[in-house]
Amino acid sequence: MRYRSVWELQEALRTAILERRAEETLLLCEHEPVITLGRSAERSHVLMHPAELARRGIELCETSRGGDVTYHGPGQLVGYPVFRVRSVVAHVAGMAAALADAVAPLGVRAAWRREVPGLWVGSAKLAAFGVHIRRAVAIHGFALNVTTSLEAFSVIVPCGLACAQVTSLQALGVRPPALEELAGRVAAAFSGRRDSAPQRIDPQAIL
Repeated sequence: MRYRSVWELQEALRTAILERRAEETLLLCEHEPVITLGRSAERSHVLMHPAELARRGIELCETSRGGDVTYHGPGQLVGYPVFRVRSVVAHVAGMAAALADAVAPLGVRAAWRREVPGLWVGSAKLAAFGVHIRRAVAIHGFALNVTTSLEAFSVIVPCGLACAQVTSLQALGVRPPALEELAGRVAAAFSGRRDSAPQRIDPQAIL
């Protein structure tokens, strides 16, 4: 899906939650290639001219989330928990814990690091995070690299960390399940019901 359309959906869901017309919702998707800039992003961390990015089919989008620059694209599971939150740190740490639970059965030991926000396997970053809070309801969320082409990250300074390595489940030597199956595992980890499949909903139907 295109990044902007999912962002618009998140904002609509947040409004619906604040107006008590919708329940908290976890959106899971895969994006068309896009580089997003958070509120504290350095433009210099985009290493390629916008015209060349466009020629390569990569969109450039300024967003409302926190953080610096990141990439979304095929082979990456992106999640947007449109949730009520009390603590930003606890919310992000909770997302990281759910992802760590979801990849643990694949033999991947990943850990959250608050000082350099992300889900890390050793010195390599497996998942990035960024959120925006309004009236205690969060949007934006996480990006988990599954079979993502790591070459795509060469046109940015990922999250502003020049010396940090980016990795994926595939690059770690794991044969990951299909993205849809992994999405189900992640949703189950978020819900805490690892022995049952989460209910599928059409977010458009509740707006």
